[in-house]
Amino acid sequence: MKSDLLKNKIIKWSQELGFDGIGFTDIDLAKDETHLLNWLENKFHGEMHYMEKHGVKRSRPDELMPGTVRIISFRMNYRKTDTYAAEKVLNNKDLGYISRYALGKDYHSVLRERLHIIAKKINDEIGNFKYRAFVDSAPVLEKAIAQKAGLGWIGKNTNLINKNNGSYFFLGEIYTNIDFEVDKKAKNYCGECSECIEICPTNAIIAPYVLDAKKCIAYLTIELKGSIPMEFRDSIGNRIFGCDDCQIVCPWNKFSTETKVSEFSHKHKLDSPTLINLFNWSEKEFKENTKNTSINRISYFQWLRNIAVGIGNAEINSDNIKSLKNKKKEIKDSVLIEHINWAIKKQTTPNLNIS
Repeated sequence: MKSDLLKNKIIKWSQELGFDGIGFTDIDLAKDETHLLNWLENKFHGEMHYMEKHGVKRSRPDELMPGTVRIISFRMNYRKTDTYAAEKVLNNKDLGYISRYALGKDYHSVLRERLHIIAKKINDEIGNFKYRAFVDSAPVLEKAIAQKAGLGWIGKNTNLINKNNGSYFFLGEIYTNIDFEVDKKAKNYCGECSECIEICPTNAIIAPYVLDAKKCIAYLTIELKGSIPMEFRDSIGNRIFGCDDCQIVCPWNKFSTETKVSEFSHKHKLDSPTLINLFNWSEKEFKENTKNTSINRISYFQWLRNIAVGIGNAEINSDNIKSLKNKKKEIKDSVLIEHINWAIKKQTTPNLNIS
């Protein structure tokens, strides 16, 4: 079968499986490799040691899978219109904000299953199809690949942005030995806009297209395992898992469309939960209520640590102080106790800034 006919079939299959975009590109990521190495040299990755663990394999696809000549990049929207408005949650200090991508079923399994279905269909068509499918699961420069494949451009906030669909989407890839015709690289439409840089609560976007992950709330609440630096706690506000501020203000997200995938519907009213309710979950409740979501990638310790910071930043309330003190009696972890003590001090001393 001619590769152009197969390419059209793959596009059709991807649409049937709920993907909102697909593109084909080569494996030349030399410019992106330079950017990656500079970013690592500046230690912007913090404790994300996996970013440097595999050397340049992340930017050289044929080293990750020998024989790779093309990459098929897929995009799947996750935005749900029935989700409680992000701005309303962020403006209510007694609620906990969870990044909207994490409200439904874990995207890793949702996308991976569909990518393997497509791979099987390709193999049924041509046989002897060599491939590997990835969903944020290996050393892959997924945003750089998607940009080359025409699915969007890497914006000043370092997220991939699509002209017709904003940035509320996931990415997945299939590395293949089939020599498909490549698509045109996406054009950058950020222009003079700098709203994402200006809105960042912790000033993590230190320059256009440069993110110091060590300052990013997504890193601080998800990737960082130990103590959250004092200097960022006030700025974190009520964000307890990730942060969407730079996406919320992005003008291109007015064009974002709702997902066609039912698995991304939110669970247990996690789109607008109260901090106290979440803080009072037992470890068993935490695991059950976040099962099969991306939230479950953090530990119960991190969960309580993040919420303690949120409660510290909440409206002064005697119930908050009571919950903090009760939880403190139950635990022995010194780092978590330190965060609870910080929150108690914030709750008992109005207008105190101890960052």
